[in-house]
Amino acid sequence: MGVTGIGGLFFRSNDPDARAAWYREHLGIEAGQDKIWQQEAGMTVFAPFPADSDYFAADQAFMLNVRVTELDALAAKLEAAGIAVERRPEWNTDDYGSFARIHDPEGLAIELWEPPA
Repeated sequence: MGVTGIGGLFFRSNDPDARAAWYREHLGIEAGQDKIWQQEAGMTVFAPFPADSDYFAADQAFMLNVRVTELDALAAKLEAAGIAVERRPEWNTDDYGSFARIHDPEGLAIELWEPPA
């Protein structure tokens, strides 16, 4: 008996349909109240951060982190679609993998994480 994983992420939106379409188009996430996204099994980090952390914007209560494959190719695809992709060498480590950041249409930070091979 106990928790076996995260069952969903629910958040408010000014335009839920447009935001869900953005997640489907650019990240391949089936988003929406009547959609089920079948994700691959893998690591999940569930971590409260200190209120004064500068790891992500102070005006955001949380940051979405998604596991990806072929981060370089995904970053190029997103940039070609006009989405700003931030990458910093110091974010990447042999222990944790590679990272990039984007923002959804309403400004939510999304961390793209390619775990190490």
